[in-house]
Parts: sequence; structure tokens; C-alpha cells
Amino acid sequence: MPDIRESEVIGDVMVVEPDAHGDERGRFVETYRRSWFPLGREMTQGNRSEKQAGAIVGLHYHLHQADYWYVLRGTARVVLHDLRQGSPTDGATLTLDLDGDHDRGLFIPPGVAHGFASLTDLTLWYLVDSYYNPNDELGVAWDDPAIGADWGLTEPVVSERDRSNPLRSEIPAGVQPRAGLRT
Repeated sequence: MPDIRESEVIGDVMVVEPDAHGDERGRFVETYRRSWFPLGREMTQGNRSEKQAGAIVGLHYHLHQADYWYVLRGTARVVLHDLRQGSPTDGATLTLDLDGDHDRGLFIPPGVAHGFASLTDLTLWYLVDSYYNPNDELGVAWDDPAIGADWGLTEPVVSERDRSNPLRSEIPAGVQPRAGLRT
């Protein structure tokens, strides 16, 4: 049985350590099962992100979309920050490493900002529970002192889009996540 537990830092974030089976032929890991997540909906789109060591992606968030992340190769320093007004964990920041050599998945609910630093070259496989919607592709500053993220990098490579995200205190009211918001 996989070990599935809610984060002690941010509510509704689920950390999965699936069962791995292997022998001289190789390995098998069941990486995702919908029934593992009480807040999960049917995942509708799968994506693959390949990044070079030193890159930072994020912090991104969605009002309506949940993500499930699983690193296939390399090491990602994952930073999550609860933006959901009214959440018991509003304002909490969680940092953890996902590594292709250690089987671990991460369910990220809507309203929780998420990003990762490529500590090595990496391949991240992830599922989302809705199709890409540019109106639900939002962001908050990766280097916001109020979030206090420890990315583990001294000279990160950050996209123009991610460099232009607002501070948490400057997120417009119309796109500020609230606890319980889900469509």
C-alpha cells in the first residue's frame, strides 16, 4: 500500500510515497490513482517539463485547477505557498525535494502557489484536472520576502513571465484564492 499523507504545513496538499516493485529486469511503480485524493477530480491532461539545472519555475497558482507532480529524473526543490484566504494554513510555505531516485508524488490543490528549482537537470511529469486555461494561469513573485522561499540556488535562471509576477500583497482581489473555491 502506498503511504499517502496530508502535509502538516499546508492543508489539502497530499504527499504520496507509492509502492515500488523491482527485480533484475527493472522497476514498476504505480505513480497515481484518483482514489488516493479526497479532493481530486479526474485528471484530464498530462504534461512533461524538462529543465536544466539552475532554473526556477513559478510561483504559479490556479483558482480552479489541481496538479499532481512526480519527478522522473533529477532533483526538484519544490516550494508551495498557501494563498487561500480563509484557509487554516493561509500564508504557510512548504519546501520539499522531489527526486527521480526516490518515488514521491505531490497533489497540489487550487489556490496553493507552486514552483520548483532544478537542483539538477530534471524531468517532471505532472497531471492536471482541467485543460489549459490562460485565464487560470496566475502567479506570485518567486522571490517575495513574505513567502520566504528557499530555492537552494544562488544564481537562478527565471523566465520573464515569472520575474514579472506580483508580490503576494499585490495580488488583485479578483484573482486572490479563497478557501473552498473549486469549480
